[in-house]
Amino acid sequence: MSLSLFDSRSQSLLEFQPIKPGAVGIYLCGPTVQSAPHVGHLRSALVYDQLRRWLTVKGLDVTLIRNVTDIDDKVLANAEATGEQWWALAYRYEQEFAAAYSALAIASPTYEPRATASIPEMLQLIERLIAAGYAYQSEAGTADVYFAASKWANYGELTNQKIDDMVSGEETELRGKRDARDFALWKATKPNEPSSASWDTRFGAGRPVWHIECSAMATKYLGANFDIHGGGLDLRFPHHENELAQSTAAGDSFANIWLHNGLVNISGTKMSKSLGNSIFASDLLAAGRPIAVRYYLGSAHYRSVLDYHEGVLEEAESALDRIESFIDRASRRIKETRFAAAENGTVFERLPLDFISAMDDDLSIPAALAVLHESVRAGNTAIDENDLEEVGRALSEVKAMLSTLGLNPADSSWSTVDDAQAHKALDSIIQGLISDRKAAREAKDFARADAIRDQIQQAGIILEDAADSTHWSLNG
Repeated sequence: MSLSLFDSRSQSLLEFQPIKPGAVGIYLCGPTVQSAPHVGHLRSALVYDQLRRWLTVKGLDVTLIRNVTDIDDKVLANAEATGEQWWALAYRYEQEFAAAYSALAIASPTYEPRATASIPEMLQLIERLIAAGYAYQSEAGTADVYFAASKWANYGELTNQKIDDMVSGEETELRGKRDARDFALWKATKPNEPSSASWDTRFGAGRPVWHIECSAMATKYLGANFDIHGGGLDLRFPHHENELAQSTAAGDSFANIWLHNGLVNISGTKMSKSLGNSIFASDLLAAGRPIAVRYYLGSAHYRSVLDYHEGVLEEAESALDRIESFIDRASRRIKETRFAAAENGTVFERLPLDFISAMDDDLSIPAALAVLHESVRAGNTAIDENDLEEVGRALSEVKAMLSTLGLNPADSSWSTVDDAQAHKALDSIIQGLISDRKAAREAKDFARADAIRDQIQQAGIILEDAADSTHWSLNG
């Protein structure tokens, strides 16, 4: 089976063929660290973590570069408003992003370059564009440098637009531009900006612009031609369109496939600062277990809109509880039997074919989750029928699928000291009630035994009586 991905440029599913056999290079537009991360940032980062995990499970060596835009108009403006140094504000928010990613078990990228560390490469790219006739210094005598979009015949190929029909997305006043649709590569330092946010060049003092930053960093670490470029749908225009134009105009093949993940709605309405309906990462992570947040954020197809509404985390918790309860039941049932060896082999070898087909079909996570839950149902039925061979097979498949999706509850990523202490305290209380119930049954006080069982069940806990012991689990 081969992986197919939806390429935004061709607007079609393409069979993924790595440039270098056995290896994959991915560039992901990371955050502009101007403010705290929100649910949209987490959703986007998670999508590419899912893709990376799948490629890795399939045996490919993945190099994922996710940049940090640490110099930007909004970074400077927000730092001025708070009275911080711009680089201190950028670093503070960079740490917030890193903490949120880590909380969701989103693996660290292979490398995470900051824009400010690649200024020489940006200036070299600008010089190549000037030499090729596709960039020019402002005719107003400032240090601004522009890309001549109207001269590049392929401008608009990523978003399938004609240049005459486009809205620039940049400042439309000329300011030394030859054409209002030309976009900036380098910005002249403004009088009120700190000197630390400025670099001396032959054009004059200035700083880079968002688009040139990503083009330079992508090719610096992945080469002139790499496999996949990813980011949110909101970045297609003008950011990714401009990246593609300036990179190819400079002679780089750039990305073979462009992936764009869908955005996030809040109760059916587009999330935006102007509407005041943003859900910040800190609020989302405080509302439920991180593993449940990951389940929710990764439950929709990556190209679809993800809707956040009241109850989504409870739904995710319910789904996870059913999975975790099955794992507990199955693990106990086949413990110390020959069927426990069903987990031998690589993760990929233990995956059901339907799960593999779903993941290979443009990373269809909803279909993959359906296979996961079907395996859980089949496994529970096998437990009830005492079919231990089928229990072992189902448990092995479920664990392999969870590992692939980054949702294995036994993974150390989800363990905390507080969780362990809470579970130990709960277990101590329940074991005491189980002992009281056992004593009541031995004394033939069945009314007391039933009352204890009812008390435990009302607390959302399931008891399973075995020949010589009783086990408990949370009711999913």
